[in-house]
Amino acid sequence: MELRTTIARWQRLLEGRSFSVVAGVVGLLLVGDLARRLTSGDLAAAQLLSYLWDGLVFGLGLGLAGIGLSMTYSILNFANFSHGDYLTAGAFSGWSATWLLAGVGTGVGSIELLLIDAGVSTNVLNISVFAAPLQILGGLVAAAVMTVLLSLALDRVVYRPMRDEEGISLLIASIGVALALRYTLVLFYNTDSRGLTAGDATFRVPVGLGSLTITAHQLTLVIVAVALMLGVHLLLQRSKLGKAMRAMADNEDLARVTGIPTERVVRYTWIIGGGLAGAAGFLLALERGNMVFSFGWRLLLPVFAAVILGGIGSIYGAMFGGIAIGIARSVSSIWIPNEFALVASFTLMILVLLFKPSGLFKGRTTA
Repeated sequence: MELRTTIARWQRLLEGRSFSVVAGVVGLLLVGDLARRLTSGDLAAAQLLSYLWDGLVFGLGLGLAGIGLSMTYSILNFANFSHGDYLTAGAFSGWSATWLLAGVGTGVGSIELLLIDAGVSTNVLNISVFAAPLQILGGLVAAAVMTVLLSLALDRVVYRPMRDEEGISLLIASIGVALALRYTLVLFYNTDSRGLTAGDATFRVPVGLGSLTITAHQLTLVIVAVALMLGVHLLLQRSKLGKAMRAMADNEDLARVTGIPTERVVRYTWIIGGGLAGAAGFLLALERGNMVFSFGWRLLLPVFAAVILGGIGSIYGAMFGGIAIGIARSVSSIWIPNEFALVASFTLMILVLLFKPSGLFKGRTTA
């Protein structure tokens, strides 16, 4: 009898506005502990702001990458497990272009510039946002363009012939595509981690008795990511293509009957999603200063977590979910070791799924 009563209580807890209540209680407890640590001197205000800033930077990268994944699910109705390797392809192609542009007139060999030799010193070309801004801009454009071309080619060869198949078939196909992409990159770039930039300018913002350190590459990621997200918002809300995308996400059959060119919408979905994935991969590599062939694969789970947290299929959910996962991952270091920081992000995702299975933005909503 007591067991049934307990189960009934938990069922009532999980219904209605329980998520808001639980989230509020947990949030108050964490804020209270933070206030205690700040007033007692266990945690400096500058250190807390540093955690928040690092989380925001990483979260914006995840959110930018998650937009394409969310669009693919919303319009094509399958989870694209090769999306992480789109980030890797964008990062490698973009940085190859950056090094080639930076090496013009320097006499450095093209094989070194293409990063085939991971032992090449990053100081050879002195690449950074301030030292080589045009080369980095060229690399960013190249990363987006090459990933768009890759996305369109893979859609034509793999996904388009399977368009009418069940989602599980497309999911399995995307895993095969991911493996093929990853080890194709290994053929050209091997498995070594390689440095990309020669240092980074830093800015110090005074905070109380300490200071918050912001790097130029972090600032670049934040500015570009926010600008691209704003561009996606304007596209979805104010263009005919955005309206067509929203209509197709809501009801593909009805969109086709009303004359919307669904295949063209699918093509633009790959273009936008691929371009954003390539840009995100390039910017995250810029902020980190290095990359490896499994770079995007390691980011795939956090990107999925961000998309699921916000509501899979929701563009705005992907943006917000990325920031939430990034900040949770960073701020959790106050309470748990850094090695387990990502666990906090997934715990947050699991809690949201338990109390609000459709995600914070209810999912399946392109805009």
